[in-house]
Amino acid sequence: MTDGLTNLSFRTLFDAAEEAKLLIDAAGRIVLANPAAQLLFGYSEDELCEVTVEMLMPARYREQHRHYRALFLNNPEKRSMGDGKALVALHRDGKEILLDISLSPIKTQGKLYVQISLIVTDQRVKIEKALRTSEERLRLAKQAAGLGIFDCDCENKVIYWDEQMRRLWGQDSNESVTYDEFLSVIHPEDRAARKIAYNHAIDSTGNGEYSAEFRVIHATSGIEHWIATIGRVHFEAGHAKRLLGVARDVTEKRTLQKKLHEQRDETESLFQQQVATRTVSAIAHELNQPLTAISAYSEVVLHALSNQEMDLDKLKKALEGCVKQSQRAGRSLHELLAFLQKGEVKTEQLNLNDIINEALSIAHNDGYGGFHQVLNLQQDLPAVQGNRTQVQKVLVNLFRNAVEAMRLANVPFSTISISVQTLAETNMALVIVQDNGPDIDKDIVRHIFEPFFTTKSSGIGMGLAISRSLIEANGGQLWLDPDSKAGAKFHFTLPLAL
Repeated sequence: MTDGLTNLSFRTLFDAAEEAKLLIDAAGRIVLANPAAQLLFGYSEDELCEVTVEMLMPARYREQHRHYRALFLNNPEKRSMGDGKALVALHRDGKEILLDISLSPIKTQGKLYVQISLIVTDQRVKIEKALRTSEERLRLAKQAAGLGIFDCDCENKVIYWDEQMRRLWGQDSNESVTYDEFLSVIHPEDRAARKIAYNHAIDSTGNGEYSAEFRVIHATSGIEHWIATIGRVHFEAGHAKRLLGVARDVTEKRTLQKKLHEQRDETESLFQQQVATRTVSAIAHELNQPLTAISAYSEVVLHALSNQEMDLDKLKKALEGCVKQSQRAGRSLHELLAFLQKGEVKTEQLNLNDIINEALSIAHNDGYGGFHQVLNLQQDLPAVQGNRTQVQKVLVNLFRNAVEAMRLANVPFSTISISVQTLAETNMALVIVQDNGPDIDKDIVRHIFEPFFTTKSSGIGMGLAISRSLIEANGGQLWLDPDSKAGAKFHFTLPLAL
């Protein structure tokens, strides 16, 4: 093979070069021009070989170049021109071209030639200008949004961060920090959730997206700040190599969300109390008269029995009055409930998986986030028939109850698992919502769906009762697994769309 290469001529190699090349003699006349040079300047080789190299330059540079050419010929050596600055050449149509130019002297048969290599820098300059513009825009965006940038070396456990990141963490001016040092200022209660998010991101079977919110205890001031981070993991050969991301202080947003959440809870509680009060008042009004009558008839019977006056007609009439008034009370109660629940439930075909994701999003936005969600959804699940708002309300209520229970019990790894499956034998879809909070006492299980029964200091005990009514109104059932050994496990069904 090397024998074949030794037979290659200079002209063959010269013409094969990717970059533009010219060969000039000591007088500056062009001797050779390869195809790339011909394309660059817009001349044929015959046309180029009739002129000096200065003719390929703007007129303002020609005399100066002749001087530099003379200096180079006095001490010819391989070097670049322009000291790293782009030089200007001239296309046939008069358009100026920015070039990087290098010179290589060649001596042959007692004559000196110079090989000129030319690389177009127009595109490089445009790219560099665009890059500088992009960097400036990024800097301004970072400054406006208070963004910090970090680059985590997943293998060596080193994190490179910018000035804003160091400011958020309250660290010194070092441009890198160890992974353990990075974690040391994260609030102990938030480290587990952040770790779950990180492990999910570096899992090669996932999409590499990283997102986590946690508290940072400022190393200098000791003040807690909420930090939101997002990023993406880069993989090589199936292994996580780098996590590039941004972070910003969201303490003000978190504080506002907490206030809004408290206000919404207070408003909803007041509304529920008003509804409960009005409902109870209406029921009391409807039942008051028949109950009063039943009481009066009962007193007549008791009085007759205590006096041993066995007037059977009076006893019969009094007991008949009790029966009629109890039936009246029953009719009044049913009519009242029918009035309160009047109107048919408007149902439609629903994608249950979508509604679950929507309900999770609502729960997070309402301040009930911070848990790890495990979704086992049936991808080919048939549509269910139901009311979107009502089903969504039930799911949000179950998620909120789970989060409150886990927070109250200080569960370190809060998790909510949601699974969906089809019950072909009953033509129903089954949804299971389970948390890893504390076990529920057996006595509580027996009363948990009863109206006004609650274990919360601020609750009125209507959430689960209403949820069960809503599911039943949609043709399904809602129940709690009494034998669950790991937190609360709720089930509900919905009919499949025909």
